Amino acid sequence: MNLEKLKNKLFFTAQDVAEAAGIKLPSAHVLCSRYTRTGIFIRLKKNFYVIRNNWNRFDLEDMLKIANYLQVPSYISFTTALSFYGITTQVQRDWIECAATRRSTTIQAGGVTFRYHKLQKTLFFGFTRESGLFMAAPEKALLDAAYLEALGTGAMDWNAVDLEKVDKGHIKKLLKAYPVKYKGKMAETCGI
Repeated sequence: MNLEKLKNKLFFTAQDVAEAAGIKLPSAHVLCSRYTRTGIFIRLKKNFYVIRNNWNRFDLEDMLKIANYLQVPSYISFTTALSFYGITTQVQRDWIECAATRRSTTIQAGGVTFRYHKLQKTLFFGFTRESGLFMAAPEKALLDAAYLEALGTGAMDWNAVDLEKVDKGHIKKLLKAYPVKYKGKMAETCGI
């Protein structure tokens, strides 16, 4: 099969393979399975593939975009966003954290771990879309991390965080949406 038609795609499905190869969908599923076994494709989740050579050359922004698509809706947050903005010196190599509304889950593929933390729908805000990438604002990423820690489901090295790089007034506004029983601990963690 000629992979040229798939090379410019960030990711693809068996349907894309069927169209590129001019074959029926059941045959495309078999081909995807075979190419995954031989290492030509990386299977990220059911019917979600990447060409291994593309994967090896992807930059951080490509990986973050893939993270947005692996679970929809989701946005990049927590330590990943804080590191992206230069607010923490804590760098997570091959580890991407996202906020999601469906479920908490971890997807491991191609040496990268994509971690999704479920937030209540009322807390799923404070992110923007730029260049096809959904990412939390710096203050929201900080609050998301503090919230996970307050829940006891996350941990962060707060000594690596530069609180001078965030707008504390904006943090106070955003904090109003969080459950009352966690606000005190979150405010203390965020230095307000």
